[in-house]
Amino acid sequence: MKIVLASSNKHKVQEINDIVQTLGLNIEFILPPENFDPIENGTTFEENSYIKAYEAWKLSKTWVLADDSGLCIDALGGKPGIYSARYAETPALRIERVLKEMENKEDRNAHFTCSMTLINPDGEIAYKYQGICEGSIIKEARGVNGFGYDPIFLVKGDTKTMAELSEDEKNQISHRSVALRHVLEYLQKITR
Repeated sequence: MKIVLASSNKHKVQEINDIVQTLGLNIEFILPPENFDPIENGTTFEENSYIKAYEAWKLSKTWVLADDSGLCIDALGGKPGIYSARYAETPALRIERVLKEMENKEDRNAHFTCSMTLINPDGEIAYKYQGICEGSIIKEARGVNGFGYDPIFLVKGDTKTMAELSEDEKNQISHRSVALRHVLEYLQKITR
């Protein structure tokens, strides 16, 4: 079964296909058509996830999965939140901005959120789920794996940042893998 992943991020497609492979499922996620360019003007992760899914469905008329995810920091009132990917021009500058804004904050609690929306070939929402990974923001970046804010996100109950985890370790606990596992369980039920 092929499902369009409503993202132009090849790394995200690979990460999701890696998770699917570890579960031994006969599902492959593929990139959307080239002219996929949704306007993410929602006010929540869930709204933006749906916007992306519906835009990809209009182009492909098949099963589509979209996610919208980001980092939410308690001391910053949930920022960067839905603006995580647009908080600065580059990943390094985004990390730098967060560390600067967190300089004098005692409360370092944060979480990654991933909201997924699955749309069926009729254009209807078939399933949706929100995955969360709890942690905190450290004072300087550590690790070289992963992407985005991973080097400054210390996983709750661990001594490693998300960027210090192996791909396999990350795929066990990440917000995206939590949400994806629920979506895949749903797909398993309907494709039996």
